[in-house]
Amino acid sequence: MTMTLLILTMMFTMMKHPLSMGMTLLMSTTNVAIISSTNFLNSWFSYMMFLIMIGGMLVLFIYMTSIASNEKFKVSMKILMTPITVTIMTTTLNKIEKMKFMKSTKTEEFQMMTINENTFLSKFMNFPNSMIIMMLIIYLLIAMIAVVKITNIEMGPLRKS
Repeated sequence: MTMTLLILTMMFTMMKHPLSMGMTLLMSTTNVAIISSTNFLNSWFSYMMFLIMIGGMLVLFIYMTSIASNEKFKVSMKILMTPITVTIMTTTLNKIEKMKFMKSTKTEEFQMMTINENTFLSKFMNFPNSMIIMMLIIYLLIAMIAVVKITNIEMGPLRKS
């Protein structure tokens, strides 16, 4: 999973079309959400992060399709060959590092690391942080209502045909 995140990040720097950049960003957001949901006991944090990023990407998608709607995609060999070479290099390095890690790590130390990672999310919703999260939820709700009221539904679509 982290290797695909690395490849998507490298591909993002080489993209030139805004819609392909958005698609790469969407795939990397999905990847980060999957990685964070597997690391923690509860997956609601990654789910909320994914939904917020999808909402932002929806706004960017609407804006970019209104600006650059008829541009053609051009696929270059540079964009295709770079992730393949990075994948091969990181796979070989990853195998070597895993062998070293498995020899040096004890199972008790590994279990203690997973317990510490799982308690992070339960501390996230305790008293001081819960008030901040509730204020953030109320602020986002008010902002959403304000945006809906500002954009007049009777006026029609954002883009004139």
